[in-house]
Amino acid sequence: MKRLLFVTYYFPPSGGSGVQRGLKFVKYLPEFGWQPTVLTVRPESASWPDPDPDSVADIPEGTRVERTGAWDPYAWYARLLGRKKQDVISVGFIGEDGAVSRRRFARWIRANLFLPDARVGWVPFAAARARALMRQQYDAVLTTGPPHSTHFAGLALQRTHGMPWLADFRDPWTEIYYYYADLPMTAPARALDAFLERWVLRNTDGFVVENVSTQRRFAERGYASEVIENGFDPADFEESASSHTVSGDAFVVAHVGNMTRTQNPAALWKALSDPATPSECPDLQCRFTGNVDASVLASASATCPDVRLDTLPYVPHRTAIGRMREAALLLLPINRVEGAEGITPGKLYEYLASGRPVLALGPVDGNPARILQETGAGRMFDFDDVDGVRAFLHAHYEAWRAGSPMQGAPPDRITRYSRREQARRLAALLSGLSDRS
Repeated sequence: MKRLLFVTYYFPPSGGSGVQRGLKFVKYLPEFGWQPTVLTVRPESASWPDPDPDSVADIPEGTRVERTGAWDPYAWYARLLGRKKQDVISVGFIGEDGAVSRRRFARWIRANLFLPDARVGWVPFAAARARALMRQQYDAVLTTGPPHSTHFAGLALQRTHGMPWLADFRDPWTEIYYYYADLPMTAPARALDAFLERWVLRNTDGFVVENVSTQRRFAERGYASEVIENGFDPADFEESASSHTVSGDAFVVAHVGNMTRTQNPAALWKALSDPATPSECPDLQCRFTGNVDASVLASASATCPDVRLDTLPYVPHRTAIGRMREAALLLLPINRVEGAEGITPGKLYEYLASGRPVLALGPVDGNPARILQETGAGRMFDFDDVDGVRAFLHAHYEAWRAGSPMQGAPPDRITRYSRREQARRLAALLSGLSDRS
């Protein structure tokens, strides 16, 4: 059995989508000859938007987890705003509030002094513990980001110990879609951030991206990468299969996960604003589970005030899967930003595994559109295709009312996206690196 040092900021009891990829790698890599030791941050030192204490039970028995402290700028930010630290941590700037002048100042500090990200204060702690762990024999190091500052720990080990190092990019770095354009970065800060990205890319022994569009964009800049998509763990869905079925009390259109202002499903609100909708679809209900930007809710209220819209707080991962399985239709709005065709939300793969049909809004020629078509899971509509969304909704509503709700992706079409398959591919990459060293 080969040994892997896996460096990740997000690990249970952290919640959110960023945790699942690494957690499932740790779960399944031993089946393919690699035993991970996890290096992560201590919960009391971390800045996690969505803690999930229940997720600790998902760490495989016998897994060694090393935790360190961290210097946390969010604690300073909270003091500046006079609030608790957890109240100011957000994903994609969802629902920020507080004094405008202080908030703008804090964002400027984050954008120009904490590069490449606000978790860079963990790097010295992680690098020091990693060097101490090198007294034991490891065959490779894997770092995963965001936060992309995590990769500096891999760079340090490669320089000091000559360790084969693979970097996993769950999202892009300087082209990251969900907040980079919103940061008030100066030209020197952007130049420095780009330099740091190049430094990592030119020194890693290999790096992995999540989809082919991101791979193509890196290739245009001269960097070769491997693709390992996100996925789903069949075991998570087997546990909920018997206890969660499509609701018969309401036709639930559900979104599970965080929703930023750039994901506002405006075409859905316009489709639901049709005067005929309340009479033709009286039992229709929109249900959002997770953090939703206030601007999205305001848009819904202004456009279709008569439609029932329920918002529920963030829930543990297992509960989130149950919410997916209870829905008649799952909503997948892609961020309306430059490069949207390359965005593939991690929740898409769990949507596939839920067996529920998907109504998606975004580029009709992007990665999610291709996956939905190949798997038969649903349809991608253009951001402004109100008529298409309306017709799709009504067809699914009529099937539900007749007692035969439409199904999503057949199980035999989504096997390639299982977490076990992703771990197998990762193990092959790691073995290639270690064999060459």
